[in-house]
Amino acid sequence: MKQILLLEDDEALGRGIGMALETPECAVTRCPALREAEALLLEREFDLLILDINLPDGSGLTLLKALRKSGNCTPVILLTANDLELDEVTGLEAGADDYITKPFSLAVLRARVNAQLRRAVPAQTGRIELNDFAFDFSRLEFFKDGTPLELSKTEQRLLRLLVENRGRTLPRELLLERVWDGGEFVDENALSVAVRRLRAKLLDAPIKTVYGVGYTWEVKK
Repeated sequence: MKQILLLEDDEALGRGIGMALETPECAVTRCPALREAEALLLEREFDLLILDINLPDGSGLTLLKALRKSGNCTPVILLTANDLELDEVTGLEAGADDYITKPFSLAVLRARVNAQLRRAVPAQTGRIELNDFAFDFSRLEFFKDGTPLELSKTEQRLLRLLVENRGRTLPRELLLERVWDGGEFVDENALSVAVRRLRAKLLDAPIKTVYGVGYTWEVKK
């Protein structure tokens, strides 16, 4: 059974989200405060976290940053009343996998939650070695110069597409569709942020922008 942690202080909204998402295959644990969520995460593992940004005792964004800093790659969807593009980019830069502004349709939320739960880096036998990099997608192990790299699920999916298609330019539309399972609910900022974060973690990786088209893992001839 899939386990979802919902951090939302609005009791009515939290109850509605829980009712919309709970199925025989999916359980939702609701908590109204940041400290309670932090305690739950120390006790249990979850398949997805839905975090409200504005809380009485802090921010879900703070929790997200702490999780990513610790190497926790559990998929995260942020909820917020803020609809400024800067707020969205800030959340994505912190490592969020998706971002939804209030008010929102529960049907849309359910679709985006299901998309996150379906996603997984497909198993691939063997190990890909590219100069200073070594990637094993079956073991979910990633290295540069022998040093392990912590990548989010979104970054893993993006990396896999780039290295398996190295030398080819992948259009932004294709990456949005493949990385975000259809991409119809995803803002293009998400792709730009994911590429920027991946470049920052891999350092000197030949991920090149093909302006007006998309991205490629460059292969020197």
